[in-house]
Amino acid sequence: RHTSYPLVTGVQTCALPILGDQATTLKRMAYGKMSGSNLRVLAVSSGKGGVGKTNFVANLAYALSKRGKKVLVVDADLGLNNIDILLGLAPQKHIGHVLAGESNVEDIILRGPADIHILPAGDGLQELTQLQSEKKMLLMDELDRVSQGYDFLIFDTGAGVSTNVTYFCSAAHETILIATTEPTSLTDVYALMKILHTKHAQKHFRMVINSVSSEREAQGVYRNLTAVTDRFLKDISVEYLGYILQDPNVPKAVRQQKAFLELYPFSKFSGCLNELAEKISKEKPSPLSGEGDQPYFWRSAFQVQ
Repeated sequence: RHTSYPLVTGVQTCALPILGDQATTLKRMAYGKMSGSNLRVLAVSSGKGGVGKTNFVANLAYALSKRGKKVLVVDADLGLNNIDILLGLAPQKHIGHVLAGESNVEDIILRGPADIHILPAGDGLQELTQLQSEKKMLLMDELDRVSQGYDFLIFDTGAGVSTNVTYFCSAAHETILIATTEPTSLTDVYALMKILHTKHAQKHFRMVINSVSSEREAQGVYRNLTAVTDRFLKDISVEYLGYILQDPNVPKAVRQQKAFLELYPFSKFSGCLNELAEKISKEKPSPLSGEGDQPYFWRSAFQVQ
């Protein structure tokens, strides 16, 4: 039975205006980086705000770090610094200082709980798509260079279906989508998948259903969504990655600006997060789709549309 949730159509995005020889040159400069690396780059997005995406990112990073993985979280929710607030951190610098040549990436990385590393966005990345090509290359080189010491790099994207959101999703190895039982959440997730598929040729997505009362409820939400994608987005696959149970202590952890797993390690919520982290940590890195040894960073920026 197909879901009765409304479908979102007609949402538009745009590619970066890099054309002709310039794009070819940038591609050639980018190829060959990160060869042989075991780094996994995850983009976590939701389409809709208020579904617990940043909380998921913070606690997934915490759980992966507790498993001996070195994790760098990039706050790609541009200009809001949500993950810093969530974990009680106070950045003095952000990516804007890197772009201005005032700092390198190492200078701005924050240390969070369980020694997760966080790269704060500040408001310095809001003009990403308007940057000159040399600054794009500078930022790419900095991120490529620093990421070689990590097992996981996680983009915590903003809400919605803006160009910045799709930019980071298309730059990652894997896109993890967070949804809830709310019809608007599923509508917005569908809209995001549609854009990433039609504009950036993404075909595989992983789904986590948050704030459910049971796994049965989560699987029902997943089936409703895939009934729509199977009908209208025939070339994509949506993998059920897992679920997270509701927990009344989540708002308490947010108010205390602590990772939930740190405060309530034996809760059902934490059990779900740990199960997801265990699964993800044991997987092998996914090969990049597309051309040769092209790095994950800025892949969509080098596409000639």
